Amino acid sequence: MTVSARIILILLGLSVFAMVVTGSVIYSRLTYLWLFLLLGNWAFSRFALRGVSLHRNANTYRSQVGHVFEERFEIRIAGRLPRLWLEVRDESNLPGAQGSRVLTMLSGNQTRAHRAVTRLVHRGSFTLGPTLLSSGDPFGLFPVTAREASTSTLLVYPLIVDLAQFPSPAGLLSGGEALRRRTHQITPNASGIREYEPGDPLNRIHWVSTARRDRLMVKEFELDPLAPVWIFLDAAQHVQVSQPYKQESEIPVNYFGKKQAKYSLPPSTEEYAVSAAASIARYFIQRKRAVGLACKGDALYTLAAETGGRQLGKILEALALLRAEGNLSLLALVMAQARHLPRGSTVVVITSSTGNDNVAAVDHLLRRSLRPVVALVDAQSFGGPPGSESLAASIRAMGVPVRRIVNGQALETSLSIAENGL
Repeated sequence: MTVSARIILILLGLSVFAMVVTGSVIYSRLTYLWLFLLLGNWAFSRFALRGVSLHRNANTYRSQVGHVFEERFEIRIAGRLPRLWLEVRDESNLPGAQGSRVLTMLSGNQTRAHRAVTRLVHRGSFTLGPTLLSSGDPFGLFPVTAREASTSTLLVYPLIVDLAQFPSPAGLLSGGEALRRRTHQITPNASGIREYEPGDPLNRIHWVSTARRDRLMVKEFELDPLAPVWIFLDAAQHVQVSQPYKQESEIPVNYFGKKQAKYSLPPSTEEYAVSAAASIARYFIQRKRAVGLACKGDALYTLAAETGGRQLGKILEALALLRAEGNLSLLALVMAQARHLPRGSTVVVITSSTGNDNVAAVDHLLRRSLRPVVALVDAQSFGGPPGSESLAASIRAMGVPVRRIVNGQALETSLSIAENGL
């Protein structure tokens, strides 16, 4: 009950008291007026949200920072009773959500819809809801609410940029003799056929040869001749640096229904490193390379090296959920994971640390016959400690390619252009 309803209830009590004491007709009429006002509005509010339903729909539930997310809210009114006003309050945790509206003069058996356009400025997983519906009587004496539970989730990927080129060391590719090595795994490289043997999976049967020879024939496969690419992302909390920043969440005036708006990375080593990892992963997957991921942030993320768009989706999902809150150093991550990698694998190390442990980590990779590439996020440009330039020079002296990522510089430029020939 609102304050206005309590005031009318007090006036009703005073009118009854005055009517009993004085017996005046005016007080009896005021009593009926206040009583009718209370009961009538109470009865109206009981039916305000009956037959009202809300449906939220989006064209996609996976997007990317910098894109514009569109969602449609559809309110259906069942029955003949009109509603004077209806408030739709979007309580989702999506930053800058624009789904809240106040609708007026809704007639019975009507469907009212509106579109919410939100600029995505943060990666992560966000619930689209809950949604609160509010209405009431014409005087607002007895407001009523109903909550529509959350039913869907929006996953926002990190920023991905197009790379013109990126170092790809020659490595010890499993070509030559390795191409004639049979494997029980299904790979893109089919080497021939043989007769079916008990225990062979049915999905390896080559039906054309089976029909031609009138007996079951199965395909044989060889190992992938290209060495896998592994991305080691340093997500330790103590090496992260950021500066105060407020991302503009307003939709540009010249948006005109486009799916993407201009977006700049926040001045955070975490966001630059995550976007670099996503961009590098897509670069190699587009070139038919098997890509794996290893990092330790708020959780341990390890994805075995695979090819194809499905693998890219798994990597982007892991990077979208990653929070750089880990306590594992880059050297510890490399020593724990490098022993599981095949010789000749390309290992892309992404870090914002300026410690000497980075040189030790690179040396450990070289000793295991792996081919490292270092993407060094310049912590000093983000307001952190100096030392990135000298560290990059030390790693280049080991013959390892280095890409230095600087705050404010286009990420595609930092990752594509080499410094000092490496």
